[in-house]
Amino acid sequence: MSRKKNRTACLHLLHIQAPLKRTPLHDFHVAQGGKMVEFAGWSMPVQYKDSHISSHLHTRHQCSAFDVSHMLQTKVYGKDRVKFIESLIVGDIAELKDNQGTLSLFTNAKGGIMDDLIVTKTDQGYLYVVSNAGCADKDSAHMKAKLQEFKVAGHDVDLEYLEESLIALQGPSMAGVLQEGVSDDLNKLTFMSSVLTPVFGIRGCRVTRCGYTGEDGVEISVPPGSVIALMERLLACSQVKLAGLGARDSLRLEAGLCLYGNDIDETTTPVEASLVWTIGKRRRQARDFPGADIIIPQIKAKTQRKRVGLISTGPPIRQHTPILSLDGRIIGEVTSGCPSPCLKQNVAMGYVETSFSKLGTHIQVEVRKKFVPAVISKMPFVPTNYYTGY
Repeated sequence: MSRKKNRTACLHLLHIQAPLKRTPLHDFHVAQGGKMVEFAGWSMPVQYKDSHISSHLHTRHQCSAFDVSHMLQTKVYGKDRVKFIESLIVGDIAELKDNQGTLSLFTNAKGGIMDDLIVTKTDQGYLYVVSNAGCADKDSAHMKAKLQEFKVAGHDVDLEYLEESLIALQGPSMAGVLQEGVSDDLNKLTFMSSVLTPVFGIRGCRVTRCGYTGEDGVEISVPPGSVIALMERLLACSQVKLAGLGARDSLRLEAGLCLYGNDIDETTTPVEASLVWTIGKRRRQARDFPGADIIIPQIKAKTQRKRVGLISTGPPIRQHTPILSLDGRIIGEVTSGCPSPCLKQNVAMGYVETSFSKLGTHIQVEVRKKFVPAVISKMPFVPTNYYTGY
């Protein structure tokens, strides 16, 4: 073998054997019986000793703790921080109140979705941004490139990528569990609002009332050296159990929430994805976000395809399952699907030709070379329980 080929082979081997990244809770997960799998370059627990379905239902009825420390957490500083972030996303961050957040989208010049993210406008002189682990390298490079552009233009803005861990505590028992550990009245912390507060005596925590399950919940950003202590304290409460990626995926699907890379990506626009509500009214009028010249006309005109929910019985519907009209013509494809532990039916989302997107439309899906009846259904499939106040 030539030296060049040998070097190429060695580099390829190194790439294959690159170790998975680990959160500060990795060894804790293993000790708790977590089944570890690869996810977005990280070693993460897919489930624990309880079954996936048990974890799912426990979250719906009581409360579960998820390690989501693999997600990218960023602070945006400087007097031009709002202008900076709005140059990258579709949301209206300027209109947010202090310590209020919103789901938004990074978009590209072609109108495609580069990632979904939550932006919180804190009262501490920075924006707090949480985006997906699978897009961390892309998102950070995208923000750094725009940062350099802003600095060259003389704007005042800076980025800080955080090392903090992130715990999602989700379920109807969450407030009762967490209230014991915080001095702030959680009745005043409504959905998508955030506060800096010690949690069970651990300083430097940020608690944001949000999540990815459709239930009332919080995400707690915590110093990595204290995350095990926090998790142990939460699990000391009888209502709280650990849950992994398996339950998180079926919970978010029942709630009609998109998974980046499955249900949205750079080939889908916010309009096709039924995410027009993320585009701020002021931003629509100004047309000053990436891809606006493509996205705004789509709001008034119908797109060729649309993201929809599906319900069926029989064999489960999975990603890439073809969607067909009743006469057998392919009209779309499933992007996410699973049996619903709550509904005892199969739920899925996918894209279909817009003429087939009306609720109640009967269609078919092809599962193992058999045609299975399905119906276009409203999302969320299971009612959400976000806390919006008394």
